[in-house]
Amino acid sequence: MARNESNILYRRLLRSYFSSVISISLVLFLVGMAGVLIVNARSVSNYFKENITVSAILTPEADEADASALADSLERTGYVRDVRIISKEEGTDEMKEILGDDFMDVFEVNPIPVSLELQIAAGYISTDSLAVIEESLYAWPAVDEVVYQQSLVELLEANLERIGLVTGVFVLLLLFISVVLINNTVRLNVYAKRFTIHTMRLVGATKGFITRPFVGQAFFQGLISGAIADVFILGALYLIRNEFYQLFSLFDAMLLGAVMAATVVLGMLICMISTSAGVRSLISLNRSELYY
Repeated sequence: MARNESNILYRRLLRSYFSSVISISLVLFLVGMAGVLIVNARSVSNYFKENITVSAILTPEADEADASALADSLERTGYVRDVRIISKEEGTDEMKEILGDDFMDVFEVNPIPVSLELQIAAGYISTDSLAVIEESLYAWPAVDEVVYQQSLVELLEANLERIGLVTGVFVLLLLFISVVLINNTVRLNVYAKRFTIHTMRLVGATKGFITRPFVGQAFFQGLISGAIADVFILGALYLIRNEFYQLFSLFDAMLLGAVMAATVVLGMLICMISTSAGVRSLISLNRSELYY
């Protein structure tokens, strides 16, 4: 009979411990995924910015030698990441794809000029910086026109700033909620053992002696929860890799490792601090207060 009661109590404690670990793991998973987005936000932002191109269309008299000389000069500047020369033939082929093969029939000579396609460094993708770059390009005699999607740049600039602000608030809110949820979960587990704590206090155990085993258990609880959260994070990243490979390629492996390590450390710290605070608050309760 006593053995059956012991087995029932053991199973209840095991279920309680398991449910606590899973609850903490899910909270840490959300925090970890938010951390992954935050640490890689710059890479993702740079990816979108660097896909914006600036076209420098040369004068009809300019040839590929002029374009090559201009490209060499631009590559030595700090704001141009890459330069591609589009010859008259390439430009003509592109126009044929848009207007049809017979669009050249109305011209006696090829009207398509040589042009340069510039990939601007992400740090210079802003309305002010691009205006300065446009002015510097017009300073070249061979440049006839500079074209880029100014409305897209303004939209991207405004949205990235807004997304950064919303993401920052979301992460802070999520971090606060995670601390509160994990703290409550751990304190409930400690509260369930309040009679054991009271018994230990009655036989003369010190606060440190009572607290140490609970903190040690919380350490492993946080470690296991963090490890499970990391497994969930790896699973989510695997799905991202399959669905959005190009986006996944922007993620820094070292930063991902740092976030996963921080997730485990965060889980251990919150569990240990919450347990220590919970045990110390229960130690001071008298017998009548244990029932409320």
